[in-house]
Amino acid sequence: MDVTIDTVSPARVHALDHLERVRKDDAFVDKLTIEDADARTRRQARELVAGVTRQRRWLDFVLGEAYHGDYDSMEHRLQEILRLGLYELLFQSTPTHAAVDEYVELAKQALRPGAGNLVNGVLRTIDRDREHIPTPDTGDDANDLALRYSHPTWMVQRWLDRFGLDETTELLRANNRRPMYSVRINPLRTSEADVAAWLDEHDVVNVDSPYLDRYLRLKRLQALIAGDLLDDGHVAVQDESAGLVVQLLDPQPGETLIDGCAAPGGKAMHAAARMEGTGTIYAVDRDEQRLERVETAAEAQGASEMVEAETADLRAWAGRPEPPQGDRVLLDVPCTGMGVLAKRAGLRWRRSMEDLEEMAELQDELLDAAAQLVRPGGLLVYSTCTTEPEENERRVEAFLARHDEFTVESAEGHVPDEMVSDAGFLATFPHRHRMDGAFAARLRRDEA
Repeated sequence: MDVTIDTVSPARVHALDHLERVRKDDAFVDKLTIEDADARTRRQARELVAGVTRQRRWLDFVLGEAYHGDYDSMEHRLQEILRLGLYELLFQSTPTHAAVDEYVELAKQALRPGAGNLVNGVLRTIDRDREHIPTPDTGDDANDLALRYSHPTWMVQRWLDRFGLDETTELLRANNRRPMYSVRINPLRTSEADVAAWLDEHDVVNVDSPYLDRYLRLKRLQALIAGDLLDDGHVAVQDESAGLVVQLLDPQPGETLIDGCAAPGGKAMHAAARMEGTGTIYAVDRDEQRLERVETAAEAQGASEMVEAETADLRAWAGRPEPPQGDRVLLDVPCTGMGVLAKRAGLRWRRSMEDLEEMAELQDELLDAAAQLVRPGGLLVYSTCTTEPEENERRVEAFLARHDEFTVESAEGHVPDEMVSDAGFLATFPHRHRMDGAFAARLRRDEA
């Protein structure tokens, strides 16, 4: 793309380039890499790409209403420029002159002079009348909410049927917020006091987690990434929902733990800290490259002597002669990720109803494999980062029907009561708890 960065901010140029790569090459929004740019430019470009991707359907609705023509047939690059400009006006409070002028110039350079005139006219028209932006009114509640809060209609319909209008609206809003980040303090490497002193010294705003000890909530991670806390293993970025899964697992010092879908290793490292550096953790994952991240994390976080990483599909690993038997087995299965839509901006557009069925088949196979690895009297914890019953409660129900040697143990007493479902499972939701949506079940094997 032949654009002079001297006349258009580099973050906007990079954002346009990446949005085009997302469309053309199916690139992932959260894999944005920018060469030869400073940290501020990279951060601004990432925020633009994530925000436009997250709000794409709403932006297109507003632009389509303002444009006197067939917006759907407009050339893609021009659509992306308009989305970027409108996103800044509506969601970043960028002054009108700054946003419009830059995107007019970007359109002129990336397309042609006439495109700049169109961008100027459309964005200024919307800005002048922004208090009267039309509300979707298709006659279908699910479709109207999906347009307004930029989600697939099928997804919204599911949540309306399950939660009702008010709670669904809150969930949609939560999925569109800039995500809150949390970090876990690693007692194998440091103390809470030392981490607090480092954060104060570097002016990092943080608050304690209301749910977990040794967890902090932050709005931004840049200072940690630039500093040495992460690299030295003193803290680890980990959502509180993941921390609650490990709290539900409750691993003890000296035990044998099997983590059946271990990469990238966040839960295994948290378990190692709770085990006080003693015992054995088998970290099994079929992705060799991602499993290397487990070994790197174990080295940084002081758990390398505990962790035995093995590249294997759990189904094959459990089927070999005399596989290890775990006091506790953690099975954090691949899933649709519908509990992490705030953090993974493009995921909502990649999912379909069919994914639920496909995931369920894999999840059942992995559960059956994990069951073979639990010693008599041992514990299996099944967990996901999705909010959908087909991947959560229904998988547990189907597992128990196949395995009468297992029974459900309530999550009560292990996690906050407000996160314990009527059936005794851990269930977190973005709009209720300000963390990722997640699910976990404690499944105890009979002693005999």
